[in-house]
Amino acid sequence: MHQDIIPLYAADIQDQLKKQFAYLSGGRGGDGCPVITFPDYPAFSEIPEKEFQNVLTYLTSIPSLRDAGIGFILVIDRRQDKWTSVKASILRIAASFPGNLQLVLVLRPTGFFHRALSDIAFKFNKDEFKMKVPIIMLGSVSELQSYIDKTQLTEDLGGTLDYCHNRWLSRRTAIEGFAQKVKKTAQILQSFGTELAETELPNDVQSTSSLLATHTEKKDKMKEDIRLAVEQGDDILGSITKPITENPEYKLNQDQLDNQTTVERLLAQLHETETAFDEFWIKHQQKLEQCLRLRNFEQNFREVKAALDIVSERLSAFTDVGNSCSHVEHILKDLANFEEKSRETIAKARMLASEGDAFIQSNHYAVDSIIPKCSELHHLCDAFATETERRRNLLSKSLELHGLLEKSMKWCDEGIYLLASQPVDKCQSQDGAESALQEIEKFLDTGAGNKIKELNKIYREYAHILTEDLKEHVQKVFQKQESMEEMFQKRQVSLKKLAAKQTRPVQPVAPRPEAFVKSPCTSPSLQRECVSSSESSALRRVNYRRGKSEMTELHQSRGGSTMDDEENLAVLRQHVMNELIETERAYVEELLCVLEGYAAEMDNPLMAHLMSPELQNKKDILFGNMEEIYHFHNRIFLRELENYVEYPELVGRCFLDQMEDFQIYEKYCQNKPRSESLWRQFSDSVFFQECQRKLDHKLSLDSYLLKPVQRITKYQLLLKEMLKYSKNCEGAEDLQEALTSILGILKAVNDSMHQIAITGYDGNLNELGKLLMQGSFNVWTDHKKGHSKVKDLARFKPMQRHLFLHEKAVLFCKKREENGEGYEKAPSYSYKHSLNMAAVGITENVKGDAKKFEIWYNAREEVYIIQAPTPEVKATWVNEIRKVLTSQLQACREASQHRTLEHTQSLPLPASSCTSPSRNHIRNTRKMDERKADLTSLEGYGTTVAPKYPEKGKGWAKTSHSLDASEENDGWSSAEDPLNSSDAEEEGGGGGSEMKLTPGKYTVVTDYEKGVSEEFTVKSGDLVQLIREGEDGLWYVKNLSTGREGWIPANNLLMLIGNSKSAQSLSSSESGTASSTLSTSSSCSDSCNASSISFSDIKG
Repeated sequence: MHQDIIPLYAADIQDQLKKQFAYLSGGRGGDGCPVITFPDYPAFSEIPEKEFQNVLTYLTSIPSLRDAGIGFILVIDRRQDKWTSVKASILRIAASFPGNLQLVLVLRPTGFFHRALSDIAFKFNKDEFKMKVPIIMLGSVSELQSYIDKTQLTEDLGGTLDYCHNRWLSRRTAIEGFAQKVKKTAQILQSFGTELAETELPNDVQSTSSLLATHTEKKDKMKEDIRLAVEQGDDILGSITKPITENPEYKLNQDQLDNQTTVERLLAQLHETETAFDEFWIKHQQKLEQCLRLRNFEQNFREVKAALDIVSERLSAFTDVGNSCSHVEHILKDLANFEEKSRETIAKARMLASEGDAFIQSNHYAVDSIIPKCSELHHLCDAFATETERRRNLLSKSLELHGLLEKSMKWCDEGIYLLASQPVDKCQSQDGAESALQEIEKFLDTGAGNKIKELNKIYREYAHILTEDLKEHVQKVFQKQESMEEMFQKRQVSLKKLAAKQTRPVQPVAPRPEAFVKSPCTSPSLQRECVSSSESSALRRVNYRRGKSEMTELHQSRGGSTMDDEENLAVLRQHVMNELIETERAYVEELLCVLEGYAAEMDNPLMAHLMSPELQNKKDILFGNMEEIYHFHNRIFLRELENYVEYPELVGRCFLDQMEDFQIYEKYCQNKPRSESLWRQFSDSVFFQECQRKLDHKLSLDSYLLKPVQRITKYQLLLKEMLKYSKNCEGAEDLQEALTSILGILKAVNDSMHQIAITGYDGNLNELGKLLMQGSFNVWTDHKKGHSKVKDLARFKPMQRHLFLHEKAVLFCKKREENGEGYEKAPSYSYKHSLNMAAVGITENVKGDAKKFEIWYNAREEVYIIQAPTPEVKATWVNEIRKVLTSQLQACREASQHRTLEHTQSLPLPASSCTSPSRNHIRNTRKMDERKADLTSLEGYGTTVAPKYPEKGKGWAKTSHSLDASEENDGWSSAEDPLNSSDAEEEGGGGGSEMKLTPGKYTVVTDYEKGVSEEFTVKSGDLVQLIREGEDGLWYVKNLSTGREGWIPANNLLMLIGNSKSAQSLSSSESGTASSTLSTSSSCSDSCNASSISFSDIKG
């Protein structure tokens, strides 16, 4: 029955124990037997059996197994009870007691009757109690004390044992609760330890970090539970030992000592469990932390490895060894910048490798995985350092080689310039030849440190950097050096012959030697003498067959000088070409530097903190279309230029082929004011300062933003230089056309900068056609419909107006200066009114002022007197307006003829000497306009015959322009004369007054060889262009047949051109002071109305 009882705890039967029908006071018998006391309890018989059994079971489970094994002493107090109750109590206890019994002591009832009855009944009914231990009936507590010491009995039994049932119950509950908590804590720690031991380590940083945090949190909770349990045990132990603390002489009873022992044992067990757990946790935590460090190491390894791969890949891109010193220096600078940027990555890699080495030294559990990664990091870092140093050494050798090449080229150029600068005429004397010879010898002495001596030695020394292109470049430089030295040898031979003493006097039988000393390109006649040395020799043999041997040698030396001059021109052309290509490469590099060092950095997140918010997303404003310009020059134009390096005189074709692409500069220049304004706002930005520091630029960004504007203007200077040295070469015409086109682009860019500043115009300026001209003028108005006083005032007070001439309209604007600096100070133009070119006429000359002309509108209802700054500006504007009116008139005529042909196809075509409009259109090409312009430009007007000069006081329309029969059949009447009359003011004077010169193209009728410049000559039949009038009665004239330019006195010019007409379309020369006018207003409008064709009317 003892084995079947389930262990109970005081907390489970607390209510039953509180009844106190039995208790364990802590007293002991003589041999240490625990004493269980059954006090007087009237309702003893009413206690449920279950409760009775639970209490006895619990009480017998409290003593130690050794004490319980000796047996219990039961003290049954029934002094206030009846015998029947005593009997029942004994029987019930005997039947239910679960432990071993040592002795049963019964305090029988104190009444006489019941005491006597109990003695008799106990003797006769002793066997009924079924107990194997003696039952002793006691009559008093004094008898009880003979069995149990007084100190082991409670006060109610006459003893001195301190016992409080409630205190005992509370302490028992606390001890048992503490024991359960210790047990539960041990179980939880064991379970948690098992969980930690069985946990698989994660493979990534985040999971490992999360696992470590979770386990640490659980561990901290466990430690807190242990701390609370220890604190609870200490409190219980303190309550047990409190009497001793208060009274050192106090002695604990056995039960209190047992309780103290129990609590101390539980505390010790708790400490042992905590210590074991801490040891396990330290190992587990160390493993988790090692795992976390490993995962961080692996993640950092992957990132650093990827960064090293990128760095290595970029380093491998540094394969170019450069094509010039500046290029190599730029690559070296890029390499240094790249190395600087890569330094952080390399430092991270080396630091990570050191971290891995530390793991290995600390016996990390994953050493086998860490060692290969550390080895790879060390290898990659060392390989990067080695390769960087190798690249730097290669570039240094390349810089050294290019330095040698450039020194050699510079030396060659200086030598060629020396040859070209030696005056040929002074070398004809003995002293001059000796002086020139000394100059040459002195120069050749400088070649020791400048020229390439052995080509094979260069090949051997620089074999590891010699690419095919570089090797070819070395060969060309060496060939140039050899050619230059050969030229020097030839010049030395010639000069030595001239310097030799002459034994016989030279007979002056030859014509003037100046004809041979001069440059072969001084005149068209001399150009033919420069074709070949054989032709020169033949001429000399014819002219000087009778000359002496010394004279023949002199002539031969002069022929050699002619060839030297040709070679010098070729060298000068090559020099210009080299400058063009070198500056183009530098320009491309500068653009790339700006785009990478500034524009790209504006999108770099690492630099975002240096940029102010207002500057973000403003890259397109600041840099415009610089990237488009860079791609054009880098991918197209530079490569095309390099194809002409051997044929510099043909480079004009390269410009012409790419001329359309140069229009991108117009967009860049139009954006420049906005870019300049933005730069001024943020020029002090830390972002720009940091970019400039990284690029190591001495100049700030605004200097580089100006590069495209400077470059587009540089081309025309280089083309002029090339044209200067290529006038007799095959590509001269292309060079001239390329120069004209570049100047046209510059003009278009300049005009567009003014056009975008127009304000107040409601329409679309693009609908007005191409902008042809723009400029500032003084303007007077003279309108028929205006008030007389207003008209008088307008005559004397000019208005300042800025005119914009488009294909379809001319705009009048008022120029307004704006406040600000730089581009912000650029003027704006306030729109006032405009005139439709379809209704405009012009009067080319106004009385009293050579700078004035008239623009009139709607048959002179509105007249605008325009005063240009100079006569040249006036002539340019008049010519341009004339071209516009002529093209409109031609379009009207063709439309009218087309309409007439449609309705009169049955009529026979009249025989006429004029050409068809289509043929006229074909003939009216740009080449013909520029090179062969003459009076045939008037052929567009059918058979209209232009007189030599207009009659006195009459405009073009009043002259004898008549229509032939074909025009009459086409519906043209005299009222539809395409050249309208102007109301130009007349001036007295005879018709025989002297002809006045005006800019234009004329045909020369007689030879002329006495210009201000000795090299300028014209011949009968040459076509010349009068460009501008200078001082002292001189005119600047260009011979379109030879390309030469020079100054000619006006009197001689009148004799040269005689009565020839200007070759410009519809130009007229004044006879006396008569005015000339041109208009398409009425005739064009009438003819277009007849053919249902009209121009849009643009009102001012």
